[in-house]
Amino acid sequence: MIGRLNHVAIAVPNLEAATAVYRDTLGAKVSAPLPQPEHGVTVVFVELPNTKVELLEPLGETSTIAGFLEKNASGGIHHVCYEVEDILAARDQMKAAGARVLGDGTPRIGAHGKPVLFLHPKDFCGTLVELEQV
Repeated sequence: MIGRLNHVAIAVPNLEAATAVYRDTLGAKVSAPLPQPEHGVTVVFVELPNTKVELLEPLGETSTIAGFLEKNASGGIHHVCYEVEDILAARDQMKAAGARVLGDGTPRIGAHGKPVLFLHPKDFCGTLVELEQV
């Protein structure tokens, strides 16, 4: 059911510094910062030939990744995102298999302007999984 790996998301305490590491040290092409107030983050995308790396910085005091950074002060891998053809069918298949969909199960629009859902990390080997409809 899952398709390509769309991106790996890394939570960072300082988006500007993290962007500089990827752009200046690794020589990667990095997008401009994109505030995502509905998700409580500001993101940039590091573009790679076969996928992307998403760098996430908390946006506001109620950011969903603030707690992650409290436990991991220097940052770290936050989630992986897989592409799916039909997000509602994927959601229903996940739920039927016993996986927990976070929130109320209604897809939200993600940073790429496409519907996304998140799956509970306890159901996926300790990894938060994002599904994005392509």
